[in-house]
Amino acid sequence: MITRELKDLAAELTNVIDSVAEAFGPRAVPTVDGELDCDPAQPGHSVCWQYGVRLEDSPAATRVLAEAVRPTLEAAGWESYDRSTYREVIARFSREGADFSVHIARDGRGVAIIGSTRLVSVAAG
Repeated sequence: MITRELKDLAAELTNVIDSVAEAFGPRAVPTVDGELDCDPAQPGHSVCWQYGVRLEDSPAATRVLAEAVRPTLEAAGWESYDRSTYREVIARFSREGADFSVHIARDGRGVAIIGSTRLVSVAAG
């Protein structure tokens, strides 16, 4: 059951992730798009929205992240965190109830961007 608050958060998250994906290239393919029951202890009481895309090929993706994506998002009020591992470059971004991560494979196998909104309580109906 999607609430108005969740719908607004989902629209903002989707727009931000799509604009970030455009910086990496023109062929982003959605991988997940929808609400998720987020409270295993009390199913059906709170939900969040998840959205993600993947680009199979993105030349110079690490440079794009460092020189275009990160500075633009930080200027717009997003906080960034480096969560990189030896297998992938990972940048996590958070702002006002939403977070998403940009994953860039170090072996050149593409870019994945996945995010979710904060939890929203579902009114008993």
